[in-house]
Amino acid sequence: MLVIGICGASGSGKSTLASELCKAIGDGCIIINHDSYYRDHSHLPFQDRALLNYDEPGIFDHDLFLQDIKTLMAGKPITRKAYDYNEHRRADREDEFIYPAQVLLIEGIHVFFDEQLCELMFLKLYMSVEPDICLLRRISRDINERGRAIDNISLQYLTTVKPMYDKYIRNYINLADVIVAHGGRNARIVDILAGYVRDELGGQA
Repeated sequence: MLVIGICGASGSGKSTLASELCKAIGDGCIIINHDSYYRDHSHLPFQDRALLNYDEPGIFDHDLFLQDIKTLMAGKPITRKAYDYNEHRRADREDEFIYPAQVLLIEGIHVFFDEQLCELMFLKLYMSVEPDICLLRRISRDINERGRAIDNISLQYLTTVKPMYDKYIRNYINLADVIVAHGGRNARIVDILAGYVRDELGGQA
Protein backbone atom coordinates (compact mmCIF):
# COMPACT_ATOMS: atom_id res chain seq x y z
CA MET A 1 0.00 0.00 0.00
CA LEU A 2 1.25 3.46 -0.93
CA VAL A 3 0.28 6.12 1.61
CA ILE A 4 0.10 9.69 0.28
CA GLY A 5 -0.35 12.56 2.73
CA ILE A 6 -1.95 15.85 1.71
CA CYS A 7 -1.46 18.75 4.12
CA GLY A 8 -2.18 22.48 4.09
CA ALA A 9 -4.32 25.23 5.52
CA SER A 10 -8.06 24.95 5.94
CA GLY A 11 -9.59 25.89 2.59
CA SER A 12 -6.40 25.21 0.61
CA GLY A 13 -7.98 22.46 -1.50
CA LYS A 14 -6.77 19.31 0.25
CA SER A 15 -10.06 17.43 -0.09
CA THR A 16 -10.44 18.52 -3.69
CA LEU A 17 -6.94 17.36 -4.61
CA ALA A 18 -7.52 14.05 -2.84
CA SER A 19 -10.74 13.52 -4.78
CA GLU A 20 -9.24 14.50 -8.14
CA LEU A 21 -6.13 12.41 -7.56
CA CYS A 22 -8.16 9.40 -6.44
CA LYS A 23 -10.25 9.58 -9.63
CA ALA A 24 -7.11 9.93 -11.77
CA ILE A 25 -5.40 6.94 -10.15
CA GLY A 26 -8.54 4.86 -10.59
CA ASP A 27 -9.52 1.57 -8.94
CA GLY A 28 -7.54 0.64 -5.87
CA CYS A 29 -7.41 4.12 -4.33
CA ILE A 30 -9.21 5.27 -1.16
CA ILE A 31 -9.33 8.48 0.89
CA ILE A 32 -9.41 8.99 4.66
CA ASN A 33 -9.92 12.46 6.13
CA HIS A 34 -7.97 13.32 9.27
CA ASP A 35 -10.96 15.45 10.36
CA SER A 36 -12.83 12.22 11.08
CA TYR A 37 -10.38 11.61 13.93
CA TYR A 38 -11.15 14.59 16.15
CA ARG A 39 -11.12 13.45 19.76
CA ASP A 40 -14.56 12.76 21.17
CA HIS A 41 -15.73 15.30 23.75
CA SER A 42 -19.32 14.12 24.03
CA HIS A 43 -18.98 14.23 27.82
CA LEU A 44 -18.87 18.04 27.62
CA PRO A 45 -21.95 20.28 27.24
CA PHE A 46 -22.55 21.46 23.67
CA GLN A 47 -21.57 25.04 24.55
CA ASP A 48 -18.20 23.84 25.84
CA ARG A 49 -17.61 21.59 22.83
CA ALA A 50 -18.26 24.50 20.50
CA LEU A 51 -15.53 26.54 22.21
CA LEU A 52 -12.76 23.96 21.81
CA ASN A 53 -9.80 24.80 19.57
CA TYR A 54 -10.39 22.57 16.55
CA ASP A 55 -7.26 23.81 14.78
CA GLU A 56 -4.57 22.76 17.26
CA PRO A 57 -2.80 19.41 16.88
CA GLY A 58 -3.91 17.97 20.22
CA ILE A 59 -7.57 18.01 19.21
CA PHE A 60 -6.90 15.00 16.96
CA ASP A 61 -6.57 11.40 18.09
CA HIS A 62 -3.22 10.85 16.36
CA ASP A 63 -2.68 7.46 18.01
CA LEU A 64 -5.95 6.03 16.71
CA PHE A 65 -5.29 7.47 13.25
CA LEU A 66 -1.82 5.93 13.13
CA GLN A 67 -3.18 2.60 14.41
CA ASP A 68 -5.85 2.52 11.68
CA ILE A 69 -3.32 3.32 8.94
CA LYS A 70 -1.01 0.55 10.16
CA THR A 71 -3.95 -1.86 10.27
CA LEU A 72 -4.79 -1.09 6.64
CA MET A 73 -1.13 -1.47 5.65
CA ALA A 74 -1.19 -4.88 7.30
CA GLY A 75 -4.03 -5.90 4.98
CA LYS A 76 -6.86 -5.70 7.50
CA PRO A 77 -10.04 -3.54 7.40
CA ILE A 78 -10.91 -0.77 9.85
CA THR A 79 -14.23 0.70 10.98
CA ARG A 80 -15.14 4.04 9.42
CA LYS A 81 -14.58 7.04 11.68
CA ALA A 82 -16.70 10.18 11.27
CA TYR A 83 -17.36 13.54 12.93
CA ASP A 84 -20.56 15.58 13.28
CA TYR A 85 -19.59 19.23 12.80
CA ASN A 86 -23.00 20.54 13.84
CA GLU A 87 -23.02 18.70 17.16
CA HIS A 88 -19.22 18.87 17.65
CA ARG A 89 -18.92 15.18 18.48
CA ARG A 90 -17.71 11.92 16.97
CA ALA A 91 -20.18 10.00 14.84
CA ASP A 92 -18.30 6.78 14.04
CA ARG A 93 -20.00 4.25 11.80
CA GLU A 94 -19.21 0.97 13.49
CA ASP A 95 -21.16 -1.02 10.88
CA GLU A 96 -19.12 0.39 7.95
CA PHE A 97 -15.67 -0.85 7.05
CA ILE A 98 -12.79 0.56 5.05
CA TYR A 99 -10.78 -2.13 3.30
CA PRO A 100 -7.12 -1.99 2.28
CA ALA A 101 -6.29 -0.66 -1.18
CA GLN A 102 -3.21 -0.17 -3.31
CA VAL A 103 -3.18 3.57 -2.63
CA LEU A 104 -4.36 5.40 0.48
CA LEU A 105 -4.75 9.19 0.40
CA ILE A 106 -4.88 10.87 3.81
CA GLU A 107 -5.57 14.58 4.11
CA GLY A 108 -5.84 17.14 6.88
CA ILE A 109 -4.40 20.31 8.38
CA HIS A 110 -2.16 18.35 10.78
CA VAL A 111 -1.60 15.16 8.80
CA PHE A 112 2.18 15.86 8.93
CA PHE A 113 2.21 16.40 12.71
CA ASP A 114 2.97 12.80 13.71
CA GLU A 115 6.54 11.86 12.75
CA GLN A 116 5.69 8.16 12.88
CA LEU A 117 2.91 8.67 10.35
CA CYS A 118 5.13 10.77 8.08
CA GLU A 119 7.63 7.92 7.99
CA LEU A 120 4.93 5.67 6.49
CA MET A 121 4.14 8.08 3.64
CA PHE A 122 5.29 7.34 0.11
CA LEU A 123 4.61 10.99 -0.83
CA LYS A 124 3.93 14.13 1.21
CA LEU A 125 2.04 16.86 -0.66
CA TYR A 126 1.61 20.40 0.69
CA MET A 127 -1.06 22.77 -0.63
CA SER A 128 0.45 26.23 -1.08
CA VAL A 129 -2.45 28.69 -1.40
CA GLU A 130 -2.70 32.33 -0.29
CA PRO A 131 -4.32 32.64 3.18
CA ASP A 132 -6.91 35.13 1.86
CA ILE A 133 -8.11 32.59 -0.70
CA CYS A 134 -8.26 29.89 1.98
CA LEU A 135 -10.36 32.15 4.20
CA LEU A 136 -12.88 32.88 1.43
CA ARG A 137 -13.21 29.17 0.70
CA ARG A 138 -13.62 28.39 4.39
CA ILE A 139 -16.37 31.00 4.76
CA SER A 140 -18.27 29.56 1.80
CA ARG A 141 -17.90 25.99 3.07
CA ASP A 142 -18.90 26.74 6.66
CA ILE A 143 -21.97 28.70 5.62
CA ASN A 144 -23.19 26.37 2.89
CA GLU A 145 -22.18 22.98 4.29
CA ARG A 146 -22.12 23.45 8.06
CA GLY A 147 -24.79 26.09 8.59
CA ARG A 148 -22.58 28.50 10.52
CA ALA A 149 -23.02 32.25 10.88
CA ILE A 150 -20.42 34.69 9.58
CA ASP A 151 -19.81 36.14 13.07
CA ASN A 152 -18.96 32.68 14.39
CA ILE A 153 -16.69 31.95 11.42
CA SER A 154 -14.85 35.26 11.85
CA LEU A 155 -14.33 34.73 15.58
CA GLN A 156 -13.01 31.21 15.05
CA TYR A 157 -10.65 32.36 12.31
CA LEU A 158 -9.13 35.11 14.45
CA THR A 159 -8.87 33.11 17.68
CA THR A 160 -7.82 29.65 16.47
CA VAL A 161 -7.49 29.19 12.70
CA LYS A 162 -5.00 31.95 11.92
CA PRO A 163 -2.87 31.49 15.09
CA MET A 164 -2.58 27.73 14.50
CA TYR A 165 -1.73 28.28 10.84
CA ASP A 166 1.07 30.65 11.81
CA LYS A 167 2.37 28.38 14.57
CA TYR A 168 2.12 24.97 12.91
CA ILE A 169 0.52 24.53 9.51
CA ARG A 170 2.58 26.95 7.45
CA ASN A 171 5.74 25.18 8.64
CA TYR A 172 4.63 21.75 7.39
CA ILE A 173 5.75 22.89 3.94
CA ASN A 174 9.28 22.02 5.07
CA LEU A 175 8.30 18.34 5.33
CA ALA A 176 6.74 18.10 1.88
CA ASP A 177 8.07 16.16 -1.08
CA VAL A 178 5.88 18.14 -3.50
CA ILE A 179 4.41 21.62 -3.14
CA VAL A 180 1.10 22.02 -4.96
CA ALA A 181 0.08 25.50 -6.11
CA HIS A 182 -3.26 26.81 -7.43
CA GLY A 183 -5.49 24.58 -5.30
CA GLY A 184 -6.84 21.09 -5.69
CA ARG A 185 -8.05 21.44 -9.29
CA ASN A 186 -4.53 21.78 -10.68
CA ALA A 187 -5.10 19.34 -13.56
CA ARG A 188 -1.45 19.24 -14.60
CA ILE A 189 -0.13 18.28 -11.17
CA VAL A 190 -2.93 15.72 -10.77
CA ASP A 191 -1.94 14.04 -14.04
CA ILE A 192 1.76 14.08 -13.10
CA LEU A 193 1.16 12.65 -9.64
CA ALA A 194 -1.28 10.00 -10.86
CA GLY A 195 1.20 8.89 -13.53
CA TYR A 196 4.00 8.71 -10.97
CA VAL A 197 1.86 6.60 -8.63
CA ARG A 198 0.77 4.25 -11.42
CA ASP A 199 4.41 3.80 -12.46
CA GLU A 200 5.33 2.93 -8.87
CA LEU A 201 2.48 0.43 -8.64
CA GLY A 202 3.57 -1.09 -11.95
CA GLY A 203 7.09 -1.46 -10.64
CA GLN A 204 5.79 -3.35 -7.60
CA ALA A 205 3.79 -5.80 -9.67
